[in-house]
Amino acid sequence: MTDLAQSAPASMATTSSCLKRDALAIAIIISVAAVGFFLFPNNLALLSRIVIMMLIVLSLDLVTGYGGIATLGQAAISGSGAYAAGIAAAHFGIVDPLAMLAVGAAGGALAGLVSSVIILRGHGLAQLVLSIAIVQLAHEAANKASAWTGGSDGLSGIAPSPVFGMFQFDLWGRTTFFLAVALLIVVFFLLRLIMRSPFGMLCRAIKEDPVRVRAMGAAVKPTLIKLYVLSGAVAGLGGALHAISTRVVGLDSVSFNLSAEALVMLVLGGTGNLFGAMIGTLVFVWFEDLVSSINPFHWLTMVGVLLVAVVLFAPRGLTGAAEDIYRRLRRDREAGK
Repeated sequence: MTDLAQSAPASMATTSSCLKRDALAIAIIISVAAVGFFLFPNNLALLSRIVIMMLIVLSLDLVTGYGGIATLGQAAISGSGAYAAGIAAAHFGIVDPLAMLAVGAAGGALAGLVSSVIILRGHGLAQLVLSIAIVQLAHEAANKASAWTGGSDGLSGIAPSPVFGMFQFDLWGRTTFFLAVALLIVVFFLLRLIMRSPFGMLCRAIKEDPVRVRAMGAAVKPTLIKLYVLSGAVAGLGGALHAISTRVVGLDSVSFNLSAEALVMLVLGGTGNLFGAMIGTLVFVWFEDLVSSINPFHWLTMVGVLLVAVVLFAPRGLTGAAEDIYRRLRRDREAGK
């Protein structure tokens, strides 16, 4: 009884500390979004694209950073969400943005379920090969089903109605930007809660030592499938938001390049903490846009130099490097006392 009485306050203190960190992170997201809105009012399309990619990279962080699943097939899942939302709008008249997001999340979750059943049959490099095969199959399926997807011409005719019937989508992209930021905040907060739950802890344990977890009697594969479905729903939201933002869904939504870029953004920011997914996406897309405008012929070289530098000098990503610097400064400050 005494141990329980002592552990309860400690648990409450830990929960309170985590909630404070979540509140601080949300405040930072809102602040950065506000700064971007006022500094770049004519480039909100780029800011919305950054938020969309953040959702996709967050979904990748779930399966790779928390579940330890090697995959390059996230574009197939996010693209399924984009096509699901686009087809719902173009062919079935479901044009309410929130309904389109729900359809996209459902399409992404279904694609995540199918992908997980296939990918989890392999291990290591075999998972990478299977995930690449899934992307290629999804790309070819979208191209062949042109009656529904528009094929190589893209799926057009997507005309979302005003959000809540009041906020019309304009040419400047303001409504899309606000919708994207609000969705990112909700998704980030929910994912933080889920990853601190017993389910999230079990996923971390499976990543560290699946054999021991299985020996303890926990179901490894069903847990990873659930994680993949959750990841698919988040990726589907990103895909649906892309369809709402651009009003067209093309084959690039299910391309291997998108999967590779998402993985690079995750490695750049740091895996397994959700913060890294957002920071890596912001830095990569912003740097890519900056150097491509400065030098449209050699910008890929500059991006490559950035990635090589991060891998060599910050192998745990930007967030990992920041944590190391913070610990070093704190240790030096305590030693100075």
